[in-house]
Amino acid sequence: MKNFALIGAAGYIAPRHMKALKDTGNVLLAAYDKFDSVGVMDSYYPEADFFTEFERFDRHVEKLKRTDKTIDFVSICSPNYLHDSHIRFGLRVGADVICEKPLVLNPWNIEALKEVECEHGKKVFNILQLRLHPSIVALKKRIEEGSKDKIYDIDLAYITSRGHWYYASWKGDESKSGGIATNIGVHFFDMLTWVFGAVKKNVVHIHTHDRAAGYFELEQARVRWFLSINVDTLPESVKARGGRTYRSLTMEGTEIEFSDGFTELHTHSYQHILNGQGFGLDEAMPSIQIVNDIRHMKASGLVGDYHPMAAGELAKHPFEN
Repeated sequence: MKNFALIGAAGYIAPRHMKALKDTGNVLLAAYDKFDSVGVMDSYYPEADFFTEFERFDRHVEKLKRTDKTIDFVSICSPNYLHDSHIRFGLRVGADVICEKPLVLNPWNIEALKEVECEHGKKVFNILQLRLHPSIVALKKRIEEGSKDKIYDIDLAYITSRGHWYYASWKGDESKSGGIATNIGVHFFDMLTWVFGAVKKNVVHIHTHDRAAGYFELEQARVRWFLSINVDTLPESVKARGGRTYRSLTMEGTEIEFSDGFTELHTHSYQHILNGQGFGLDEAMPSIQIVNDIRHMKASGLVGDYHPMAAGELAKHPFEN
């Protein structure tokens, strides 16, 4: 049984971390968030100490270091641009760190964190849950057992509808979220490179406030990808049934079904880490490099081999007149 502190307790993903902590038999001693809408803690750890000021949280964790309740792990669910700072905090207080994706926004942040790991003798782990999804594990095994010369044709589409609130939050600020590809695509890019190998070519066709699309050549795959938060980009069949999310991964025209099983992947990720098998800084690097490149790449427009969904009509930013 390990002692945990959690940063970002009011965030969207925090309940999954709390559930994972509970399911793996660990204790949450302290949590922090600048916002106090954390009633979800009553369902998991009602006796955990909670702070809305980081300085008080910092002081409390330091005091725990001098008792028999030393923090073993710090879990981080804060906004993307704060991950680097919060990881450093966790390492400095003598804890291992579990951080949501994206681990950081820039690849050079990872190189710097390696030095901090060495200084404090602790480890940083990234939640890369798709690597534990049974369908993706089976796909990787299939590719490994197949011909090494085979290049597969892959189409990836992920649409997760978001309202106007998104653009008023930190998620709508590229300097804080990293943009669409970073915010909602990084774990898919990690999965693709984990299965099909490193990037040989990276092309961006579209990159706007509400969508991004591009093309990868990986060691064993040609990938057309499309990401969106605009409800209007959903397939008509999804709209007709009132759906707001669409996820599709096809290989050679055949759907790879991986829609089910997502709810337990954080618990599996925690168990994986606690068993000494977590994904560290080196594993996180390829996908962080990809999204950093996408962020700084000029979109080419609809030329070459682009995802069919990229041809949809572009939308104005909702805050434009």
